[in-house]
Amino acid sequence: MKFILGTKEKMTQIFDEEGNVFPVTAINVAPAVVTQVKSKEVDGYQAVQFGYGIRKEKNLSKPVRGHLKATAPFAHLKEIRLDKAKDASKGWKTDWVVGEKIELSAFVPGDKVEVSGISKGRGFQGVVKRYGFKGGPRSHGQKHSERAPGSIGTAGFQRVFKNMRMGGRMGGDRFTFKNLKIVKVDTELNQIFIKGAVPGRKGTLVEIKG
Repeated sequence: MKFILGTKEKMTQIFDEEGNVFPVTAINVAPAVVTQVKSKEVDGYQAVQFGYGIRKEKNLSKPVRGHLKATAPFAHLKEIRLDKAKDASKGWKTDWVVGEKIELSAFVPGDKVEVSGISKGRGFQGVVKRYGFKGGPRSHGQKHSERAPGSIGTAGFQRVFKNMRMGGRMGGDRFTFKNLKIVKVDTELNQIFIKGAVPGRKGTLVEIKG
């Protein structure tokens, strides 16, 4: 298993030796440190918990402070489920210990990765922006209804069905993009460049899994 945490920086483009251009997302990364190893006997499932980003110890709650006393006061904690039999068949590491690190050097250009993060929050939006509705015609007296949703009910049942597409909160959801390609790994700047877009705004915490 290859796994690391980072924060989204920006989008840019990279040229290869042949002059081909690739749109990429730059992600600032730091070593992911193992903070807990969960087992099926104790916790009911197998997983590894990682810490990322340093926070002042006084800003952590006492339970979290005690949980991290063996490592460091991390700002973020994320865990990955383990399947030791499956990981061993792929040649991945299965015996993790607290304090162990996964460095950026574990990833190389050409690797296919899975990136997860929280998308940008858009606030309350109407149906035209949220779902791509066409809207109504600005004719026959419909002066102010070009972005209205239109009819939402039905004659026979006299009610609005569940899951009707209407205006509401948009964004702020967790997304996972698979089969993204690593174009460049910069170990000096601690940045990884992934082809295409990844979810979130600048500064969003993202999980990169190989």
